[in-house]
Amino acid sequence: MKISVVMVCLDAEKTIAFAIESFLNQSHPDKELIIIDGASSDRTVEIARSFQSPGIRIISERDHGIYDAMNKGLRLFDGDAIGFIGADDTFSGRNSLTLIADALADADIVYGDLDMVRDHTSKRVVRVWKSGEFHPKAFLRGWMPAHATFYIRRKVVDAVGFFDTSYDIGSDYDFILRAMIRNFRVRYIKEILIDFQLGGKSSQGLRSAFHQNVECLRARRRHIGAPPLDLAFFLKWARKVLQFRLG
Repeated sequence: MKISVVMVCLDAEKTIAFAIESFLNQSHPDKELIIIDGASSDRTVEIARSFQSPGIRIISERDHGIYDAMNKGLRLFDGDAIGFIGADDTFSGRNSLTLIADALADADIVYGDLDMVRDHTSKRVVRVWKSGEFHPKAFLRGWMPAHATFYIRRKVVDAVGFFDTSYDIGSDYDFILRAMIRNFRVRYIKEILIDFQLGGKSSQGLRSAFHQNVECLRARRRHIGAPPLDLAFFLKWARKVLQFRLG
């Protein structure tokens, strides 16, 4: 099974080498990395090209935001399945894509757990995202799988379509919700698959978290008939608090 990994980036010269190295070190042999760069003004593209790997494709051009860039990846991927990784994130170990491919052997949608780290040098864990098992009412109870661990077969992409670019930071939630309310086979991988570096747009403090939560509520109202203010709006906050590691 060929796994396509899409990396969207802009001015990521400080971290992209970590991300690319973690992809190239994956034990799963049949894979591709598509780097969608938004016309970076730093050395991001230069660093990416320096790896000179036939398994990496690089597209660098201006876009209309992160979800427009992700949609380019959905149009370009060649694999049997696809997932997304940030240019400031890494796979946790050499076998992450192998675990994903094995799970996709009898599933259409798979996801796992991730560690939120301070940086990729110390790998100090600040939060731990244990996704947990999916059930039909999970989204109404504040549940969401970690998007960086979320991989889907091509037929899911064909059914769900593209990321909704009307969202600012909630389109990944909307996309996952639309995928998982359909009748696809879902499997939870009970392993840490990704080291997610804190500091991205969706993890920049309370204001960003509140805005994201409002957009997630909008998605639930559109797709699963949630009321104007539902229990999940508050439970998503509680789940984030419980992710923090003390000490």
